[in-house]
Order: sequence, then C-alpha cells, then structure tokens
Amino acid sequence: MTLVREAMVVEPPALDVDATAQGAGELLANPDCRAVFVCDDHRLVGVVTRKTLVREVVAQGRDPRATRLGEIAEAPHYTVDAETPADEAFRFMEEQDAERVPVVEDGRLVGVLSRVVLQRRLAEDEPPSEEDA
Repeated sequence: MTLVREAMVVEPPALDVDATAQGAGELLANPDCRAVFVCDDHRLVGVVTRKTLVREVVAQGRDPRATRLGEIAEAPHYTVDAETPADEAFRFMEEQDAERVPVVEDGRLVGVLSRVVLQRRLAEDEPPSEEDA
C-alpha cells in the first residue's frame, strides 16, 4: 500500500509568517508555482496565491514590502496526513475537486500532494490486468 508520504512533493514553496507579500510574489512569478504555504515554526497556518496578493495587497493599496504573509494568508481548505493511504487521499481529492493539498505531519508542513501526480502513481502501482497479459 502506497502512502501519501511516498507520492508527495517534498519541500513545497513555503515562507514564514513574517515574510513579506513581495517575497511571496517573487515565488509566484514562477509559472510553475501556484501557491506559497505560510508557516509559523514549520507549522502550516495558511496559503497565499496570486489571487490572494491581488485581493489583499494590490486592491487594498498595501505596500507589498511591508505586508506580512501572516496578515493575508488564507487558512488551507484541506490538508492530508503523510501517513494516509494514497488511494484514500486520491478519493478525498476527487470528492473535494482539489488539485493540490498540503501534506502535514503533526501540524508541520512536509510536502504537497498533486492529484495528477497521485493518479499517475496509483496507476503505476496497479497490478497488470489479465487483458494486459
């Protein structure tokens, strides 16, 4: 049985609650980065996306160099534990229509799980069917 820990991406983009919105913007400038996880002593407290920066910083006229991520981070909608069976996590992500979910262990951010990557990983783990033989 594959666990989430074996399918997750380790070291997702994360910044401390005291980091600035500008720092998050610099990470989010990379098209492959969809979200920055906000942590307090490695404990996940929130998520910042491009949409968050526009709504909470740009539209409000705030200075991105002075705005701390702890002030604007949104609580994550979902998290999944690193020890959760991968097939169970996949079903949960399908039900919630979640593309990516932060992975935690005792409240600490340890990775991020992508539904597409997880689906591919589960397909690789399936035993061949009789039709494939």
